[in-house]
Amino acid sequence: MSTQPPIAARHKGFNRAEIVDRNFIEFVHNWRGDAAPTPRDDDAVLPGSALDARGFRELFESQLISRHLDLMARVLRVQNKVFYTIGSSGHEGNAMLARLTRHTDPAFLHYRSGAFMAERFRKLPKLPGTDSSKLDPVMDSALSFAASKDDPASGGRHKVWGSKPLWVLPQTSTIASHLPKALGTAIAIGQARRVKHALPIPEDSIAICSFGDASSNHAAAQTAFNAAAWTAYQKLPAPVLFVCEDNGIGISVKTPADWISANYSGRRDLDYFYADGLDLAAGYRDVARAVEHCRRTRRPTFLHLRTTRVMGHAGTDFEIEWRSIEELVAVEACDPLLRSAAIALESGVSTPQSLLELYEATRRRCFAAAEEADRRPKLDSLAEVIAPLAPYTPAAVAAEAARAPDAAQRLAVFGGADKLPETLPPRHLALQINAALHDLLIKYPEALLFGEDVAQKGGVYTVTKGLFKAFSGKRVFNTLLDETMILGLAQGYANMSLLPIPEIQYLAYFHNACDQIRGEAASLQFFSNGQYRNPMVVRIAGLGYQRGFGGHFHNDNSITALRDIPGLVVGCPSRGDDAATMLRTLMALAKVDGRVSVFLEPIALYMTKDLYAPGDGAWQFAYPAPDQAMTLGEGRAYLPESGGAGDDLLIITYGNGVPMSLRAARELEKQCGWKIRVVDLRWLVPLNAAYIAAQAKGAKHILIVDEGRHSAGVGEGIITALVEAGLGATPLRRVVGADTYTPLAGAAFLVLPGEGDIVAAGLGLQ
Repeated sequence: MSTQPPIAARHKGFNRAEIVDRNFIEFVHNWRGDAAPTPRDDDAVLPGSALDARGFRELFESQLISRHLDLMARVLRVQNKVFYTIGSSGHEGNAMLARLTRHTDPAFLHYRSGAFMAERFRKLPKLPGTDSSKLDPVMDSALSFAASKDDPASGGRHKVWGSKPLWVLPQTSTIASHLPKALGTAIAIGQARRVKHALPIPEDSIAICSFGDASSNHAAAQTAFNAAAWTAYQKLPAPVLFVCEDNGIGISVKTPADWISANYSGRRDLDYFYADGLDLAAGYRDVARAVEHCRRTRRPTFLHLRTTRVMGHAGTDFEIEWRSIEELVAVEACDPLLRSAAIALESGVSTPQSLLELYEATRRRCFAAAEEADRRPKLDSLAEVIAPLAPYTPAAVAAEAARAPDAAQRLAVFGGADKLPETLPPRHLALQINAALHDLLIKYPEALLFGEDVAQKGGVYTVTKGLFKAFSGKRVFNTLLDETMILGLAQGYANMSLLPIPEIQYLAYFHNACDQIRGEAASLQFFSNGQYRNPMVVRIAGLGYQRGFGGHFHNDNSITALRDIPGLVVGCPSRGDDAATMLRTLMALAKVDGRVSVFLEPIALYMTKDLYAPGDGAWQFAYPAPDQAMTLGEGRAYLPESGGAGDDLLIITYGNGVPMSLRAARELEKQCGWKIRVVDLRWLVPLNAAYIAAQAKGAKHILIVDEGRHSAGVGEGIITALVEAGLGATPLRRVVGADTYTPLAGAAFLVLPGEGDIVAAGLGLQ
């Protein structure tokens, strides 16, 4: 293709965006080739091409929209009218992907997807009940660039490519953390049929996931590719189309030549296709082949799409400072818009004059939209910013939590009226969680429980025993040993309106995959302005005090990573009846408000039956009736055994700290004669500051028992709540774990707070 840039393009002093713009204009202006007769709409745009003239014309228009959005952003960013300059220039070939897929194929796009979005908008007039006049790819994009609260994708919270009617789920990922949930969505499409769940999209839909060549090396990408192949190897459907848009560079780090094809073309159970994304006429057939293959075979498909990157990584990337002028000129000569212009002119679709008129009209349209977007209102209050982060409708959640499962199904699952858990003697924590999970799977036919070892084995601690038998492997199943993928699956199931209950086997293992909750699941409602949600309840076995089996990975008391996730709910029961009522509320939060929650299960309390003395059975409790639930944020206060309010000393704690504090309180009452009240917070995120303050009001002394670490536990939040409530003058001490990893065997109890430490701290307050 003859696209040699003009001499001016080779000068170091020129703005490269201006040069890319000028290259196009001069290329068209100077074109002197022979044009074919104007083709009919259904004629091939060029001989041998699978793309017809009408399709080419529309794809080219989408490419031009994307390009001028980029150029507009570079100009208006310096005027503070635009706040995002990571462009799509060089990647405009992804418009082919949008044209060849459906608007009901869920799309998880990386940030160079302007042409994809412009093209997918063409599907809108076909949507029943949709006023397409109000949906405009240029205006919608401009509103997002301008961070206007009228932005239909995120409400001004972030520049994202997203659209509810177009099934483009917004991503903020700059790397590959969206690949696991894209695969999870693809797997969920097939899983829904097996559990007879009505999908919100057609059953033959595929999930589309785009990313760059540099991102393909990321751990999150590799886990998705591996899990996709693992699934296909077992002949299970996983219709995901991984689209690697290979521009040969990641910011400034070059991808080795042919690395993508060498690394992915021979992988078993990851079907590889290549297409030229720089040439619409040549690449269209190959993109179509990949899409058709994925949809027909239901197998994970890897589309290697050739692209380039012009105008740098972002507006602040001055490539001329680290890239030679000769290299930049060579890259700009491969601009896909130059090739599209050549096709338009050679095929007779456009004349030079009509093409330049379209080019400038598109420029005017983008700038006009940007100026209008700048005049639109911005987010101007904290309340507006956080409105979609953590929706909570207490009355609806309470009603849903108290809604009992079907009585007849309960009799069938539990084996008769005499075996219903509420008719049995008091039981310990593990059995109560197990019964509650049975009830939840009866109540919610769309619920799925999955993780490592949860099925036939019944979990490492037998907490899920019997669920596989009662509900079959379609709803209770094992996954591969990969926490990132477990949480990616959960997001995929949630995207398809299922209710996932993933299990992370130990708290320490959650840290391997934390970003799937922090950066992806918990952020979706925020960055989609409440249009999308990820309802789920993540079960995590954790905390310390295991005997005979431990070390850091099995006695991890670090919960700060959970407490630092905006919008997340974390509940931590210390006894079986609380666990059951808490689980009902967490599932109701997921069902009603789409919330992401963590149910933190203290491993050391799973089998605990006794409280004060061996054989007393005082830490076993009756199973609550199925219409009972716990209010979010509600704690439990244990009053002194000898009566009274217990205002001499207030002990605030959670988890393992509750039975320890109760034993320590009995000892302190003997030694000091104090009336002591022990409060179990039960809810760790968000902390109920009002409840903490109400319990502390009137207390003469306060003791915080926190099994977390000295500098990273729950205690700091409790103290802050007390100080902000004006109770900072109350004599207070904290018993907390040491700032260290937990060692093996008996040494673990040297770093975790114990009953003796609680007693000593209480005596120190006298």
